[in-house]
Amino acid sequence: MRLRRAHLNAAGRRLAVHAAALRSWLILRIFLPLRSGRTARLRYAAVLDGHTVNLHAELPASTTLPGSAHLVLGSGRQRYESTARVYEGPEGTVLMDAVMLLGAEVGGAPVGAGRRQLRLRLTDGRRSRRLPLLLVEPPVPYEGPTKPMTASGVTGRRHRIGRSVTGSARVVTADARPGAEVLKVHITHAGLAVDFRVLGTRIDEPRAEFLASGRRIQQPVAAGEGGISRVEVPLERMTPRRTRPEHWDVVVHGTSGTGLRLGRRLHDVRNPLRVFAMRGTVIAPPGHRPLLVQPRYTAAGNLRITCTPMPEAG
Repeated sequence: MRLRRAHLNAAGRRLAVHAAALRSWLILRIFLPLRSGRTARLRYAAVLDGHTVNLHAELPASTTLPGSAHLVLGSGRQRYESTARVYEGPEGTVLMDAVMLLGAEVGGAPVGAGRRQLRLRLTDGRRSRRLPLLLVEPPVPYEGPTKPMTASGVTGRRHRIGRSVTGSARVVTADARPGAEVLKVHITHAGLAVDFRVLGTRIDEPRAEFLASGRRIQQPVAAGEGGISRVEVPLERMTPRRTRPEHWDVVVHGTSGTGLRLGRRLHDVRNPLRVFAMRGTVIAPPGHRPLLVQPRYTAAGNLRITCTPMPEAG
C-alpha cells in the first residue's frame, strides 16, 4: 500500500510539473502577446516573512506616470488596497513597486482561505485605470541556510503567489495547519515550563503529556493571555531511572483525544536543530543526583528534552 501511494504521489508531482510547464508555454506564446498592452508584467513576486506580499512589475510602454497608484487585492466588498510606487526606470520604462500585509493580526488585509486576484489601479485626476498583473513564471524557491516562509509566523495561515489560467497573478490563502507552536522554554531548579500556542484547530480542556521510552507524565495546561498557554513539569519527575540519557517529547491533548506535538515550525531556517539551539542547564532535583537538562529541536522541528544524569564525583 505504501509503495502504491508513493508511486501515486510521484505521478502527481510529475503531472503538476508538466501542467506548470504547459501553462507557462501558453502564457508566453498566446496570452502574453494578446495582453501585453493591457497588463503589467511582474518581474518579482513573493510573499516574504509569511504574510508580506512584495511585487515589482514593468508597466505597458504606453503608460504615463499617474497621480497615484494602489495595489488592489480581491474585488467588490472583499477588496483591499495599499499604496504602490510607480516611477520611471532605465531607458524610459515605467516600473511599479508594491507591498501589502496579509492578516488583520499584523495590521493588514483581513483575508481568509481562498484565491484573490491582484491588480494595479492607476489614478490621474478623475480618471482611473486598472491593470492586471501578469505572472509569467511562478516564484522559484532559493537555496541557502534559510528558505521561504510557507506560513505566517503570527497567524499560521499559508499565503503564496499563484496565477490564473491566463497568467493573472493572485494570492492563494489556506488556513493554518493544526499545530502547537513553541514560543519559549524556561528551565529553573524547580522545573521546566513551555509557553506555546495552538494554531489551526481548537483544543478543549487541554492537557500535556511528556513522553519518554516507557514513561509518561501527564500535566495540566494553564491558559494565558493572547492565546498563549503554559505547561510546567517538575524536573525530579524527569530524572532518568538508569545511567543513560532519556529523551522526552511533549504532546498536547484535548477532549477529542487528538494529540499535537509541541515544536517550532513557523520559521524560515533549514536546520532548526542548529539555529534554535538552547543552552543545557545542570540542576540538582531534591533527593536526586545532578541532572543535565538539554532542550532542543529535532530536524522536523519537534521539541525534545534530553535529561542526562551527571557522573558521581569520585
